[in-house]
Amino acid sequence: MLFLAMAAAFVGAIILTPLVIKFAFRIGAVDRPNYRKVHAAVMPRIGGLAIFGAFLIGYAILLPKDEHAAGILIGAVIIIAIGFFDDMLEITAKAKALGQLVAAIVVMTVGNLQIDFINLPFLGQIDFGYLSIPITILWIVGVTNAINLIDGLDGLAAGVSTIALISISVMALIMENNFVLVTAAILAASSLGFLLFNFHPAKIFMGDTGSLFLGFMISVLALLGFKNVAVVSLVIPIIMLGVPISDTFFAIVRRIRMKQSITAPDKSHLHHCLLRAGFSHRQTVLVIYGIAILFGIAAVLFSQATVWGAILLLFVILLAIELFVEIIGLAGTNYRPILNLVRMIGK
Repeated sequence: MLFLAMAAAFVGAIILTPLVIKFAFRIGAVDRPNYRKVHAAVMPRIGGLAIFGAFLIGYAILLPKDEHAAGILIGAVIIIAIGFFDDMLEITAKAKALGQLVAAIVVMTVGNLQIDFINLPFLGQIDFGYLSIPITILWIVGVTNAINLIDGLDGLAAGVSTIALISISVMALIMENNFVLVTAAILAASSLGFLLFNFHPAKIFMGDTGSLFLGFMISVLALLGFKNVAVVSLVIPIIMLGVPISDTFFAIVRRIRMKQSITAPDKSHLHHCLLRAGFSHRQTVLVIYGIAILFGIAAVLFSQATVWGAILLLFVILLAIELFVEIIGLAGTNYRPILNLVRMIGK
C-alpha cells in the first residue's frame, strides 16, 4: 500500500503542477528577476501548493495513525499559508518568523512533540527540562529556514529535500518507525514529481510555499524519528541535513566576519560559490545533490557505528566540510585557517 500511496503522490504532483502554474499567473504569484536572482524571466512561484496537494493525496490513501499526526498536519497548513502569503504579498521577515513560531508551538502542544533530552558519549543522558521548549522551537524554525535559504537554483531545494526525505525513510525503516517512514516516503514522492517541472530549466518555482513546507516537515520528521536515538540523538538528522545546515551556518559566520546582519541577503551561498568556480547551473545542482547523498549515507553509517567509530566518522565529516568551505570560499574568500596552517607547516 505504501508504494500505491507514493505512486499516487508522484502522479498527483505531475497533474497538479501545471494547474498551479496557470493559477499562479492568473493571481500574479510570480517571481520577477533582480540583481540577486539567477533566472532572467518571470516565473510562477507557488509550486509548493502542488507538492502539498500531492502529499495530501498520498497521505489520504494510508492515513497513518500516530499521536503526533494532527499537530503536524495543522502546523503544515499554517506554514503553507505563511509561505503562500509571502509569495503573493512578500510579507515581512517578522511576520514569517511569527507564523513559523506558531506552527512550531502547535507541533509541541497539539502534537505533543519536543526534544526532552540528548544522549552524549561518556556523559550519558542530559535532560533539557524547561529548555526543551526553546530548543525544539529553534530546531523546527532553524531547519525550516535552512531549506528556504538553499532555494536559489532550479531544482535545488526540491532535490536536496527529496534526498533528505529518502534518507529519513531509510532510517525510519531501520528503526521500524512506520509513521515517519510512510509520511517521509509520500512527501519524497510528491517532491520528486514536482522536480520534473522544477529542474533546470524550471517551469515553476516552489516559492516559500514549498521551501517552508518541506523544511518544516523535514524538521518535524527528523525530530520525531531520532529524538530518542542512543549515542548522540540529534547528530543523525544534522548529518542528514548537512547541506542546508552547513550552508546556513557558514552564511552566519560569513556575515558576522563581514560585520553584516545575519539576515542580510548576499550572493555567497553554496550554489553561488560553485557557480563562480565555473560550474554551470545544472552542474552546480548535481554537485550539491551528490554532496547531499553523501551526507545521507554518512548519517546511516553513523547510526550503525560504535561510539568510537561514530566519533571518528564525525571528525572526518567536520574536517571535510571545513576544507570544502575554505576551498570554495563559503565563509569568505580570506577564511582559510586550516589551509593556511597546512601551508605554514609545509614551508
